[in-house]
Parts: sequence; structure tokens; C-alpha cells
Amino acid sequence: MTKRAWWWCGGWLVAAGWAGAFPVLSGLGPHRSWGTFAACGYLSAALAMALVRRRGREVSVAVAAVGAVLVPLLVLVLDGRGQSEVGVIERSGSLLLQTGTPYLAEPASVAQYTPYLPGMALLGLPRALLGNTPLGGSPLGDARLWCAAVFLVCVLRTVPAGRRLGAAALTVSPVVALPLCVSGVDLPLIGLCWLALVHAAERRPVAAGLALAAACSLKWTAWPALAVVTALLAATAGRRAALRGAAVAVGAAAVAVLPVALRAPGPLVEQVFAFPTGRGRLPTPAASPLPGRLLADLGPPGWYAAVGLLLLAGLAVGASLVAQPPRTAAAAAHRLALGLTAAFLLAPAGRFGYLALPLVLVLLPLSSSVPVSVLSSSVLSSSVPLSAPKGLPWAPPSSSPTTSHRARAASKPSSGPWPTASPTTTSWSTPRPNPARSATTPLSPTR
Repeated sequence: MTKRAWWWCGGWLVAAGWAGAFPVLSGLGPHRSWGTFAACGYLSAALAMALVRRRGREVSVAVAAVGAVLVPLLVLVLDGRGQSEVGVIERSGSLLLQTGTPYLAEPASVAQYTPYLPGMALLGLPRALLGNTPLGGSPLGDARLWCAAVFLVCVLRTVPAGRRLGAAALTVSPVVALPLCVSGVDLPLIGLCWLALVHAAERRPVAAGLALAAACSLKWTAWPALAVVTALLAATAGRRAALRGAAVAVGAAAVAVLPVALRAPGPLVEQVFAFPTGRGRLPTPAASPLPGRLLADLGPPGWYAAVGLLLLAGLAVGASLVAQPPRTAAAAAHRLALGLTAAFLLAPAGRFGYLALPLVLVLLPLSSSVPVSVLSSSVLSSSVPLSAPKGLPWAPPSSSPTTSHRARAASKPSSGPWPTASPTTTSWSTPRPNPARSATTPLSPTR
């Protein structure tokens, strides 16, 4: 096997060990079931990678998809088993259809709380709409399927056809496959935030604002993305575009949330804001021993200390956006992941599972980036400028004394949303060149 094949085998074996720990250590039935199926799937993927010589990576990803996603998802959906979030989303969809609000006025237990914003109830509407039809008891109404559908649509929109293998490998990895099969609640949030970042890097403020508004109407944990998307738009498209994108995001999110907020303000504040932060009438079950939770357990002073540290962390990330704004979708995703990690660690109540959200934001650009070295030879051998695939926020190359005059002209950013490919190796996190330097570069024939 090649060195790359060994790396893939090692990755599948690590995933198998990760999944195999759930049947032994987890106290949740759906997690144990997923771990059993997924461990077998990842081991089979490693075996396929070792035995199949041609297109071994594609075969191993397909095997992992069957063992870690399709089979356990089908079993859990048909058995009606999953985390409580699935039932909460479906109940909120029914309530929204019947009463105009997804929140119970006087919940008697934690299971009756809906700690999500009104947009999440839309993913539960299929179950409510199919309830009185012959398909009422079919798996088509399961909220997990619709959460996964939103995530996959967002990922497919942002990944070119030539690099979907990496995105597929990420999707069947434990960090995505587990929540996809047992709950799915954070997947649409991740996908929409990533879509908003890519649209911002494409200098499309309205599209970025609409995607961000959809994310912000699901959970309030998406709200930090507003600052990151605005900073990215300001750095790539200018202040007017940034203000336009922010206005679209805030306005569209308000249209989605305000009608329900005005109809049931008390239940919304209690269930969406007070309950997840440990200040509700009932204690939250999110009690992993993270720093913020440990501080909150010390009493009111500890709770205020955790909130104070959380605000300081938010101010620090905000200051970094002003001092050094991100200029690519990958850099913005990393900055957002940093802020969310700090928020989840310092929140008065939280779970280790919440950290999967920033982890996926870090891995998405890595798994879906196009190797520029493959494009370099085409640029050097052709006088026609080679445009980057749509959906990938390329960072433009820097000038090099060894680069030919024609190659530099072809690599100059065009007037479209994407800079063209570079004859030098770069990545999404490469900063844009200094305007003063690029002013001396000959104009592209397309300008």
C-alpha cells in the first residue's frame, strides 16, 4: 500500500476505536447501538482500503457510509429510538402548526422544554403534516432526516464535484455520523453557518445574510457567526456589503423569530435562554464538568464569574475580528470555531458533545479544499487564466520573483467573486496580497 493508503487505514481504525468505546462507556441506548454498527463499518472500511487497490478510498468511504450512517440510522428511525431532541423538535412542529408557537405555556418537566428558537420547529413540521395521512407512521417524518438533509445540501453547495470525497469522509466520520444518527439537532446549524461563510467569501452579502438568518433562527448559539460573517464581508467586499449582509441577516431572523416571540414571550425566554444557561425553573441536564459548569456549581458568585469570563472571551474574539479580520472562508470558520469553543467551555451549563460543532467547522474547509498544486501546472502551461471552481473561496497568490510575467498576469484576481488559481501552493487561510504590491502587477486579459 502507498503511504496515503496507510494514513486512510489508520484513520478508519481510529474511528473504529472511537465508535467502539460507546457500547462500553455510554449509558445511552441509541449511542450504544450506533457505536456497535459504526465500529464494524469503520473496521470494514479499513479492510477495504487495504485490499482494494483501484479506487480504494472511494470504496472505503462507501463502506463506512453504509456501516456508520445508513444502517444505524435506518435501525434507529424504524425503532423510534433517538435522543430526546428528536421528539422535542417534532413536538414543537406540531405545536407550531396547532397553536402558532412551538413552546408549551407551562412545561411540567425538562422533557417538555423546547430550548430552540422557532426556526427549529420547521424541521418538525413533516411529522405533523404527515400525522393524519397514510404516511403518518413512516420514517419520512423523522426530524433527523430533515436535519441531515439541510446539512448535506449546504455542504454539497459549497464543495466542488472534484473534492466531494473529502466531504463524504467527514460526513461518515464519528464527529458527524453520531449526531446524524441519534439526534441531528446541530447539523443544520453547522451547515448553514458554513454556507454563510462561503457566500461571504464569494462577496455575496444577501445570500450570506439569508443563510446566516436561517442559522440564527434555529439556535442562539449561531449568533456569534453574525460578527464573523460581517468581518469577512468587510474584508472581502467592503463596508457597504458588510452592512447589507448584516442587515439582511438581522432582518430575516427577526421576521422568523419575532411573531412567535410576541405571541409567547415568557415561554421563549424561559426555555430558550434561561433554561440552557442554568437559570430556569428546572435544572438543565447539560452538566458536563467543563470550566464554566464547575464555576457555576460554586453558587451565584461562581455563576457570575463564569458569565464574566464568557463575555471577556467574546470581547477578545471580537477585538481580533477588528484587528485582523478573516479574508477567507476557512480563516473565518476557524475564528468562529475558536469563539464557540470558548463559549462552550465557559458557559454555566454545557456538554462535551457541544464541542463537535466547532470541530466540524474546522474540518469542513480541510476536507473540501482543492489541492492548488494540481491546478498550478495548468496555469503555467496555458495562457488562458484558470478560474477557481465556484464555491471555493480562494485566497489570491503573492507575487514571486521566479514567476513568469504571463503566469503573474493570469493569477491576478479578476473582477468576479473568486480570484484565479495560483502557480504557487496556497490554502484557504492564505491572506490576500497587499494592494500596494498588486498595483504593479500587469492586468489580467479578462479585466
